Amino acid sequence: MKEPLWTKVLPAGLAGVGLCILAFWWLSKPSSQLVERRPGADLTDGETGTNAASAKWEGKLVKGPAVAPTNFTGLWPWFRGPERSAISTETTPLARSWPEGGPKVLWKIDVGEGYAATAIRQGRVYLIDYDQPAKADALRCLSLADGREIWRYTYAVKVKRFHGMSRTIPAVTDQYVVSLGPKCHVVCCDALTGELQWKMDLVREFNVTVPEWYAGQCPLVDGDRVILGTGGDALVIAVELATGNVVWKSRNPHKWEMTHSSLMPVEINQTRMYVYCASRGVAGVAAQDGAVLWETPDWVVKMANIAAPLYVGDRRLFLSGGYDAGSMMIQLQPDGDKFKVKPLFRLRAKVFGSEQQTPIFYENHIFGVRPKPDEQLVCLNLDGKIVWSSGAANKFGAGPYMIAQGMLFVLNNDGVLTLAEASTTGFKKLAQARVLQGHESWGPMALADGRLIVRDMTQMACLDVSAQ
Repeated sequence: MKEPLWTKVLPAGLAGVGLCILAFWWLSKPSSQLVERRPGADLTDGETGTNAASAKWEGKLVKGPAVAPTNFTGLWPWFRGPERSAISTETTPLARSWPEGGPKVLWKIDVGEGYAATAIRQGRVYLIDYDQPAKADALRCLSLADGREIWRYTYAVKVKRFHGMSRTIPAVTDQYVVSLGPKCHVVCCDALTGELQWKMDLVREFNVTVPEWYAGQCPLVDGDRVILGTGGDALVIAVELATGNVVWKSRNPHKWEMTHSSLMPVEINQTRMYVYCASRGVAGVAAQDGAVLWETPDWVVKMANIAAPLYVGDRRLFLSGGYDAGSMMIQLQPDGDKFKVKPLFRLRAKVFGSEQQTPIFYENHIFGVRPKPDEQLVCLNLDGKIVWSSGAANKFGAGPYMIAQGMLFVLNNDGVLTLAEASTTGFKKLAQARVLQGHESWGPMALADGRLIVRDMTQMACLDVSAQ
C-alpha cells in the first residue's frame, strides 16, 4: 500500500515551525528583566486587607509633651495581665463600692476606631492605635498619670473601616514593647524611648493571610522571644525579642491560617508548649523548637475564632467560641514525646460559648459571658455544669471582664461597668455605673496602681477604682 503524503509533509512542516520560533526567540530582546518572585509580592492593598501587604513601610518617631511618672509600680504588661489569666495581682487596695456617679474619671482621650486595649508598665500605658488622618498605625506610649503622650511610633498603612481597625494589645518588658498592627505588621520599639529595634511584615515574610476584620491576635512575649501564630508558611514562629531574628518555625502541613485567637503558654508533664486555635483546628507546639506536639481538627470556630485557649489544670484545656460554636473541654495524654487529644465534653452555645472574650479560671471554676441572646455572666464547674448565672436583669454582651481582689469587673457593650463578688456560689452585685458614653465597649480592661483603663469604639478612659 502506498504511504499517505501527509506522513511525510507534516513532520517537515512542524520542524520548520519549530525552527522559526527558535530563531525569533534567539533574535528578540526581552521586554523586561526577570524578577525573583517573593512570597506576598503579588498581593494587593485590598479594602479589607484580607490579602494586603505594604511593599515599603517607613517609620517615624515623634516625642510627645509628657514624661513618665515615677511613682507608679503596677503592672499589666500584656494580654490578660501579668499571669495571662485576667486575674490582677494588684496590691493597691480597691474599693468595694462606688459613690453616686461611679468611679472618678482621671482622664479620657479619643482613640482610633476599634477595640485595641492597653498594656501598662512603670507608669507608662502602651496602645497600638490607628491615626486615620495620617493613614498610619501608631504605637503610642502614654502617661498613666494624665493620659498625655510620651511618644508615638508610626508607619504608613492603608486601613479602611471594617468594624473597627486596631484590635490587639502590645506586650511590654522593661526594655522592649512589641505590637501587631491590623494588617500584620510587627514592630518592636525601645519601651522607654520609642526607638525602633526591628520590624516585620508577616504577610510578605511568611505568606500570612490577614484575618477578616483585621488582625486580633496579641503578641506573646515569653522570656527573650516573641511568639506569633502566623499560619501561611508556618503555623507558629518564634523570634528573638532583641533582634527580630527567627529562632524557629513550626510546620504547617494542613495550611491552617491565622485567627483572632492569641497563643497561650502551657506546661504539661514538664513540657512547655504554646497552644494555638488556628483556622481549622487547635494545636500545641514545643516552646523549645516549635515541633508540633499535638493537634486536632475537632475544634473549629467558623465565623471568627477569638477566645484564647484556657488551661484549667490536670492536662485539660477549655476551648470556647461564638457564632454557635459553644465550648469544648479536651485533655492531653502523654504519648512518647508527643500527646494524644482526648475530648472530655462539648457544650452547646446556649449552655456556654464565648464570642469575644476569653473566660477566666478562678477557684477551680470557669467564669464567662454567654453569647447573645442570653448574654448573662455564668459560673461553670469543670464538668461543664452551670453553677449560677447572673439573671436576665444582668446582661453584658460582648464586653470584657476581669477579676481583682476577689471581685469581678464586667463591662457591657454600652459602657456600663459592674462590680460583683467573684463567688462560686452566686451572683452578687456590689456596684454599677456608666463609665463610657459610646458603644461597643469590647476592648479588654487593664488595671495597675488602682487605675482601671476601659475603652469603647472611639474613646478611652482611666478610672480611679482604688479604696482611697
